[in-house]
Amino acid sequence: MNSINTRFTEVSNSIQTACQQCNRSPESVQLLAVSKTKPATAIRELYHLGQRDFGENYLQEALSKQQELADLPDLVWHFIGPIQSNKTRDIAQSFQWVHSLDREKVARRLSEQRPAHLPPLNVLIQVNIDDEQSKSGVHPDAIAALADFIVQQPQLQLRGLMTIPAAQVSDQQQQQSLQAMQRLFSQLASQYSTVDTLSMGMSNDLTEAIAAGSTLVRIGTALFGARTT
Repeated sequence: MNSINTRFTEVSNSIQTACQQCNRSPESVQLLAVSKTKPATAIRELYHLGQRDFGENYLQEALSKQQELADLPDLVWHFIGPIQSNKTRDIAQSFQWVHSLDREKVARRLSEQRPAHLPPLNVLIQVNIDDEQSKSGVHPDAIAALADFIVQQPQLQLRGLMTIPAAQVSDQQQQQSLQAMQRLFSQLASQYSTVDTLSMGMSNDLTEAIAAGSTLVRIGTALFGARTT
């Protein structure tokens, strides 16, 4: 069984290779370790290998890990799951990034509930690029209005877009979706100086996402092994 150390090296090498193939600097792509359902001990192990950014989907699980790892002060926590209105206070207080913002109501609550002594919460608009009924996210046509609302919230900082493209589609369809996201991101970045992050690409489509301009890849399985729950 591969160790986390080995898998971390392999993922880092995969990012570097993907960047070389499309003439990008490896420093232009950030690795987000998706640690949902994984123990705090695994996060600690990755931390000691140099990883700092971790993504969580489930709030109570994440809060428990944050408490257990409170001795690691420079951890950066990203909330990447669907956001229920009754969970916004804890998210606003305990995370530095949110990847899954898709409603004005949630944006307003996150800003109002972000403690004044903390810097603005970095947020990404989740885009449902393939218009899947089972997925959260805004339609591409709704990005502009939501972005305009977000930048008016004093305790939010608009940083870009996130997407989870459809699984089980042809390579051509996948490429079209990823390229469409890149165009939407470029358009948004031309309007707002704070926009610098395109969060797309996971363990199974890392190379394709980087080729399409992703600046942050969300990797779980390839780092931690198959999910246990």
